[in-house]
Amino acid sequence: MPARAAAALVTTAAAVALLASFKTPQAPPARTARIPDTPAATPAPTAQPAAATPPPAASAGPTPSPTPSPGGRYRDGHYTGEDVSMRFGDVQVQVTIAGGRITDVQALQLPSDRARSAYISQVAGPMLHDEVLQAQSAEIDTLSGATYTSDAYAQSVQAALDQAANG
Repeated sequence: MPARAAAALVTTAAAVALLASFKTPQAPPARTARIPDTPAATPAPTAQPAAATPPPAASAGPTPSPTPSPGGRYRDGHYTGEDVSMRFGDVQVQVTIAGGRITDVQALQLPSDRARSAYISQVAGPMLHDEVLQAQSAEIDTLSGATYTSDAYAQSVQAALDQAANG
């Protein structure tokens, strides 16, 4: 075997061995929570009385006359986000601002027409509420198993925050 052919063969074998041993770096896992596929020994969701959910506002504007907050990102008041329709139902929230900060988010509507949708809403609602309070914005993590609900919730929160933004 000529010297060039032997050198090419050895170089090719070395390259193949290096490629075979190469390990790609792993990216850190994305922050998502997971909604369980089925409830673990929980009763079927029941309709909540109307008194438990604040009534939707007649308009998407602020409820009380908002007062400017010194140094805060948002004007104090209650702001109703848009009703976001998605394939599993509608999502709408009301955001409460106090001291220029998000202090509460109430889900006025979450999907509930199917048992699975009601279950996802029951589990995801409080998690999304906490995400918004922690982030102090609509830039929240998507919940695995509740992707559509998460996205619609964030859109409704953003619409409410757009109303509350200090101009």
